[in-house]
Amino acid sequence: MSESIKHECGIALVRLLKPYQFYIDKYQTPSYGLNKLYLLMEKQHNRGQDGAGMAVIKMDMKPGHDFIFRVRNATNQAIKQIFEKIFKKLGKSKISKYTDATWLKENIDAVGEVYLGHLRYGTHGENTEKVCHPFYRKSNWITRNLVLAGNFNMTNNDELMDKLIELGQHPRQSSDTITVLEKIGHFLDVEVQTLFDKYKKLGYANADITFKIQENLNLSNILYQAAKNFDGGYSMVGMLGHGDAFVLRDPNGIRPAFYYQDDEVVVVASERPCIQTAFNVATEKIKELTPGHALIIKKNGEVGEKRILDEQPRKACSFERIYFSRGTDADIYKERKELGYLLAPLVLKAVNYDYDNTVFSFIPNTAEIAFYGLIKGVEEHINKSKIDQIIGKKVDDITLEKILNLRPRVEKLAVKDVKLRTFITEDAARDEMVSHVYDVTYGIIREKVDTIVIIDDSIVRGTTLKQSIIHNLARLNPKKIVIVSSAPQIRYPDCYGIDMSKQGEFVAFKALVELLKESNKEGEIKKTYEKCLLENKKSNEQITNQVQALYNQFSYDAVSKKIGSIIKPEHVTCEIEVIYQTIENLHKACPNNLGDWYFTGNYPTVGGNKVANKAFINFYEGKNTRAY
Repeated sequence: MSESIKHECGIALVRLLKPYQFYIDKYQTPSYGLNKLYLLMEKQHNRGQDGAGMAVIKMDMKPGHDFIFRVRNATNQAIKQIFEKIFKKLGKSKISKYTDATWLKENIDAVGEVYLGHLRYGTHGENTEKVCHPFYRKSNWITRNLVLAGNFNMTNNDELMDKLIELGQHPRQSSDTITVLEKIGHFLDVEVQTLFDKYKKLGYANADITFKIQENLNLSNILYQAAKNFDGGYSMVGMLGHGDAFVLRDPNGIRPAFYYQDDEVVVVASERPCIQTAFNVATEKIKELTPGHALIIKKNGEVGEKRILDEQPRKACSFERIYFSRGTDADIYKERKELGYLLAPLVLKAVNYDYDNTVFSFIPNTAEIAFYGLIKGVEEHINKSKIDQIIGKKVDDITLEKILNLRPRVEKLAVKDVKLRTFITEDAARDEMVSHVYDVTYGIIREKVDTIVIIDDSIVRGTTLKQSIIHNLARLNPKKIVIVSSAPQIRYPDCYGIDMSKQGEFVAFKALVELLKESNKEGEIKKTYEKCLLENKKSNEQITNQVQALYNQFSYDAVSKKIGSIIKPEHVTCEIEVIYQTIENLHKACPNNLGDWYFTGNYPTVGGNKVANKAFINFYEGKNTRAY
């Protein structure tokens, strides 16, 4: 993506199923679990660069010894700083005690049996250490300690806050992370107290009751009671002080979660390839956590998926496939390539099948796989053209050689040169600096002859395209520039983890507003605003997305054409055309991941429609704020 947006966080969990001493003896290191957690987090570095955190549970510690360790960091090198500090301390441990599991657990903070890691992309608010996951709910009762981290956003946080207040709580903060933590924590407290009362009546001593609670704690029931009012996309990981752990996924499967288990470990991550790399296992050995289910790992080593909420129609985020996830996943690689391949007919039509005078390129690196697919599609059309020119016709040797040598012209034209710094405050100076974010390769494009086709994975605001990419490509003086997006038009806000909540920022929406004005339909904007106000007064189950009707007044191609005029800099004289992926081809390329609400407005949860209406209300009222 040529534009910067913040998005889905990353989770990682490593649970050692055997005694800690086993890993020291077998792998000749006390850092086996830490090493694996570090790899899982580094391999998901794409999922969070605002900060990171990790926590460890030490099982079966004697009273008087810490059993939970947590560290967080909000710098742009958070993973490196966290683990450098941990490994430095571990390396200073007494050599004679290096192989003694008991001594290490009692004296070294970051060693234990359950490891939780998190990478943060903040969608709003401050960016400090205190907002980094994991979050920790403390208690002197070991079974009431809760550590939580996740990749989620809730659309109904106000409602969840009210529920906490109804339960008698007085929340310290109103963020959805704290709300979720306290909601689960409340029902954890209830479960622990119920079990305590049960075994107290049976005559057990208080100290013995602790172990009975650990054995009989019903995590499934706790999660059901806590999550039945959640509205959002989530994959969240939790650890209890005594060693139980869980991973809970939303009923629509919006946010991803994968896991692997053998006789030594259970490991969970947001992405499949990082597990494959860290543990050297085949794709088929890794499972996807079923939507609406929790993977529950008991202290005694029992592992299994438990249904928590009824599974809903699968709406896994298609942006995962297009952009966010690493392209090293086997399925994602194929899907991104298919997205590019399916665009070939539209692109060739736009260049009038002029293969000799068209140069193909891509921006940025995340669009590279879709680019390969596009070129494959172009090559197939060229090969068909070759056959048509040769079969059944008399062709001399020179002409035949020319036909056979025809292939797409592929070049690296746009290069991201610098990361802009924000210390420049003057608008004119800042705009000048933005124009240099991307540089171009000179001497390849024939002036007024060649057409440039450049593919991006998605176009959100269009700002970077206008101010930098098109601005600089135009310096090459091409005949035409065709901008291709492997994703459809982004028309609606996201509310499940991606930082796209302000309606007025989308270039597709700006195009819609201009089309309405040009068609003397500007009054429809106010009417839609009034409908949104009325709609959001209804109960959540009744709310519908009122913004869709505005888009339905114009064709998809009309919006694309208007976007082309919006992102064209004033000084550029060559033709600019924008081609977007179609919804039909998106679903064809990603048939098992149909979450497309940012393109279609079809939200998978009731809260999504409310957010869409609220985002439009904010736009109309001139409020530059998120819609949830």
